[in-house]
This record gives sequence, structure tokens and C-alpha cells, in this order.
Amino acid sequence: MTTNPRLPEPVVRKATLLSFVFVMYSYTTGGPFGLEEQVSSSGPGMTLLYHLLIPLFWCIPISLVAAELTTAMPVQGGFYRWVRAAFGDFWGFLAGWWNWTASFLLGSAYAVLFADYLGFYFPQLTGRNHYLVAAAVIAVITYINVRGIQMVGRISTLLEVFVLVPIAVMVVLGIAHWKHNPFVPVVPPHKPLFQVFGVGLALGVWLYSGYEQLSTVAEEVDNPRRTFPRALALVVPLSIATYFLPTFASLAALDNWQNWHGDYFSVAAKLIGGPLLGAWVALAAMVTNAALLNSTVLATTRMPFALAEDGLFPRAFTRIHPRYGTPALAIIVSGAIYAAFAIFTLTQLIAVYAWLRVATSVMTVLSAWKLRQRNPEMPRPFLVPGGRKGLFYAVAAPVFLGVLATTGSVADSFQRGDRLVLLSVPAAIALGPLAFAVSQWSRRHLS
Repeated sequence: MTTNPRLPEPVVRKATLLSFVFVMYSYTTGGPFGLEEQVSSSGPGMTLLYHLLIPLFWCIPISLVAAELTTAMPVQGGFYRWVRAAFGDFWGFLAGWWNWTASFLLGSAYAVLFADYLGFYFPQLTGRNHYLVAAAVIAVITYINVRGIQMVGRISTLLEVFVLVPIAVMVVLGIAHWKHNPFVPVVPPHKPLFQVFGVGLALGVWLYSGYEQLSTVAEEVDNPRRTFPRALALVVPLSIATYFLPTFASLAALDNWQNWHGDYFSVAAKLIGGPLLGAWVALAAMVTNAALLNSTVLATTRMPFALAEDGLFPRAFTRIHPRYGTPALAIIVSGAIYAAFAIFTLTQLIAVYAWLRVATSVMTVLSAWKLRQRNPEMPRPFLVPGGRKGLFYAVAAPVFLGVLATTGSVADSFQRGDRLVLLSVPAAIALGPLAFAVSQWSRRHLS
């Protein structure tokens, strides 16, 4: 990491396997909240099938690629530097830029959701007060991240334990009160196919995204060549269980899939276990969004730091905190932008984010294929199993599902006449090449 030579080298407090597992889990999953709309739009049976099948085409192959490339190149900036090594500066910059700008939308969305759930207890929390709460949460999380990955890991562990306990109670009680077939109906009767396979699929891809993202902090993890694959092996099945089991148990106990909207898990918990469990799950949903925001800041703020180290971003972003060894300027600037974007609604933020996430994930898996061709001699302590067929699966499956999900998302936005999304998506994608052109001009004329 770049430091001032006149100052002593800061001691970077590295994450152990346990804390890194919770950091990764809180980034990729956090809790079951957010899938409720999938049940009413795609149907209970299709939703449960999505959570059994989507991981086979999305997070599992991406995790295998991330494990191979992290053991081969455990560097700060992670997947951005993999893409750059495979395809050059332009595509590497796009991977980094799209990831960082997508975090503006995602981090803001979590802050907005936190304020939304707090409104469950304080109905007067609207307008300006709603925004101030979201901005205050961002400020606290920004400070925690300046303190480093050990602090982030401790906070993530505490928050996720608080979230998982009431969810486990709800699952046990829901299965104990099993009265209905949770897979019926498979799809909603008389509903257009683009809603069943468009909205629900795109939401599923979003829920199972991010398993390559923590590669950006590889240098802040103890023995990343060993820790990263092990963390993935623990987090992926835990994430699948987190989404599938509460949905299965709630549908089996209640059979009211038409009512699944917004924060329905807290309603389901109240119906299954009483008001106390309902309030606990509602509070857990709010805490989940704080945990998601916490790990999002950690994963994405290393991106401008790595871009700046490679001369593709202003050098000021290479500054690190003299005590904690963290890229403090990148963290603070990112937090300020999150706060600015928190004025928008959740739907507006997520619709554009999904496109940027699919774009970076597709480039990540393609870089594994390219680096196998270009640098076959590169040491790879972990390899995607199955030889060439295994690598083809790990690359082709996410590309296929990503194209399918984004196409369905566009079809749904077009059908609903959502002009904001239809205009924002191409604008967000186009900003990447424009930013690269500005970066190249700056290097030639200002260096």
C-alpha cells in the first residue's frame, strides 16, 4: 500500500477466517429480507425453485472463479485487477468504475431501507427526517470502516448473530405449524410470463450477487489464499439456507403468498410466533441493512484506491490513514456520495444497480477464462474443478443467467412504462467509457 515515507508503516489489522466469514455473509446476504416481492410476482413454488436453482447458475460458479483467482492473485482491488490483467486497462477500468458507482446506489439503498424499517416504530419519520436518519447511518458506518477490517468484522459478527437468531426461531415455529404445500401454486395464475421470469429472476440474481466482491480486500485478510476459498465454502450454503428456509417455513404455515410485499417477513413472524417475534424480526430487518451497508463500504471503497495506485484515478485516493492503514479518503468520499444518493427511492436505486452488478460479474468470470489462456503457468492453489468443462460451466452459466435476468428486467420496466429506469441504465453504463477517456486525458496532460 502507498504510504508517506516519512511516517512509520501503519499496522493493518487483518481479518481472521471467522470474522471474514461474517463480513462476506453480511455483504452477500445479511438476512432473508428483500425477497418478499419475488413470492407475489413469481409465485411461491417458482420462488422456492429460484432459490434452489439460481445458485447453480450464478453464485456457485462465480464463487469458484473468485476462489481460483484470489489464490492466484490475492491483491488489493481483487476482481478489478483480474480483469485488467486479462483484458487491459480499458476493461479493467470499467470493472472498477462500474463497481464503485454501483456501490453509490447499493449503499444508499441500504441506508434508505434502514430508515424505512425504523419508520415501522416511528411513523412520523418521513421527508427530511427520513433522509437525516439515512445520512446519519452512513456517517457511522463510514467511521467504522475508517477503523479497518477488524472493526468491520466485529460489528458484522454481532449484527448477524442478532439477525439470525429470530429467523431461526421463525423457521422452527413455521415448520412446526406446517399446514400447506409451500410449492403451490408454482406460478401465479393468469400472470404474464415476463413478470414471473423477469422481475423474480432479476431479483434472485441481485440476492445472490457479490461473492467475488470481497476479493478487493485480499491484502487485509490473514492468509487470503487459504481463507478466501474456505469462507466461500461456508457462506454460499449459509446464504442459500437463509433465503430458502424462512420462505419455505412461512409459506408452509400461512399459505398467503398473495400478501407478500415489502417487509412481509415481520408480518409472517407475528402471525407464526406472536407480536414479540414479529417485532424482533422487524428489528432484525433494520439491523440487516446496517450490516449490509457496513460490508458494502468495506468491499467497494478499495476500488478507487486500487485504480489510483495504477494511475487510472487521482493519486489523492492512494492516501491511507496513518494509524489504521485504511484508504480513508476513498471511504469518506464514498460515504458522502452515498448520503447524496439517499434522497432517491429503493426501487429507483436497485433497478439501475442490477445492470452494473451483472456487467462486473460477467467480466470477472470471463477474466478467469482469459487468464487460463494467457498465463497458464500462474500458480493457482485452488482450481475450478472439472478441468475445461468445469471452467466452461463457471463462465457460461453466469453469462447466460446475467443476460436473461437483465433482459427480463428491461422488459418489465418497458411494460410498466418506467422511463427513469429505461433512461438511467444506458446512462450509468455509458459513464464508464466516458470516465476512462477523462482518465486517459488527465494522464497525458496533467502528469
